[in-house]
Amino acid sequence: MSRRHLFTSESVAEGHPDKCADQISDAVLDDILSKDKNARVDCETLIMQGTVIVTGQITTSAYVNIKQIVRDVLRDIGFNNSKDGLDWETCGVLVSIEEQSPDILMGVNRAPEEMGAGDQGMMFGYATAETPQFMPLPITLAHRIVSRLAQVRKEGELPYLRPDGKSQVTIEYEDGRPLRVDTVVVAAQHQEDASMKRVADDIVSKVVKEVVPKELIDTDTRFLVNSTGRFVIGGTLADSGLTGRKIIVDTYGGVASHGGGCFSGKDPTKVDRSGSYMARYIAKNVVAAGLAGKCQVQIAYAIGVANPVSFMVDTFGTGRVSDEVIAETARQTFDMRPGMIIKNLNLLRPLYRKTACYGHFGREEPEFTWERKDMVEPLRRATGLA
Repeated sequence: MSRRHLFTSESVAEGHPDKCADQISDAVLDDILSKDKNARVDCETLIMQGTVIVTGQITTSAYVNIKQIVRDVLRDIGFNNSKDGLDWETCGVLVSIEEQSPDILMGVNRAPEEMGAGDQGMMFGYATAETPQFMPLPITLAHRIVSRLAQVRKEGELPYLRPDGKSQVTIEYEDGRPLRVDTVVVAAQHQEDASMKRVADDIVSKVVKEVVPKELIDTDTRFLVNSTGRFVIGGTLADSGLTGRKIIVDTYGGVASHGGGCFSGKDPTKVDRSGSYMARYIAKNVVAAGLAGKCQVQIAYAIGVANPVSFMVDTFGTGRVSDEVIAETARQTFDMRPGMIIKNLNLLRPLYRKTACYGHFGREEPEFTWERKDMVEPLRRATGLA
């Protein structure tokens, strides 16, 4: 007898206050790395009505115009109206930055082979064969919807839309395989003069149905658009924003475990970021190699220590060889020392603002080096499946 269940994931638009904060923190990081690859950055952003506060610990030899970076990011997103809580030209920008602790630097400022982790913690990576991106389908579709919202707004197809928004996608699974889209929820901020019917009809026809495969939609699929009736008051008039509050949106939509640390605003010596990228890199190559249908990887570090304190692989019973064999093969195939992760994945580049929206994983852009499948053949050979 087949088993069916529902699973839901959400994503948020680039104009959501928390995502604005993530983008600002990563834009600051990018600007610093473009001038100083040896910088140490841990940048936090708080956004509230009319004001942006940038704080954190940064050690760099570069000059960075943080206030201008903030305004540029807000302008790019589309915050050009104080009715959204922020106007990129007139909002207040406060900066309070300290240098990173020398106690941390002592364990990090070493050659790549000896570089210790910039913090302790455990990181998870995940991959599944259910989509071509090796990502869970619910979060993949949720990201596509909010990305499409930004596209139709900026290109003028739906000019009444404003930057804030969310999406939520519920998938019905049968025996672990995606069967159909059960429910799509979209919250799309709009101008006051847009009728509710127009907004709902446009979002379904020009956003949702443009990105959700039609074979997954049936007569029972529900579309819920602005289910309170309207969404005029949004942005920072409706909510504050803070770096790192959307970590499940950033990763696997709740399907996989999460270590707890956010990514945005942190240079790659912080293993919250680089360790999570490596864990995804390992898990994706394991699944792409056909060693398993699903794979979750955990890597744990101690601050100042190069080698992980633990490493674990779980294929949820889908492995063609044992989890122990896959784990040992991965240990021999992937160098998980932080300095070597940075070197092998080429992480000391200004690539991070792009990661701050629409997820850090499942992306095909060349900057996302942790999405490469270049270790498939070595894994297959090492496990005897070649």
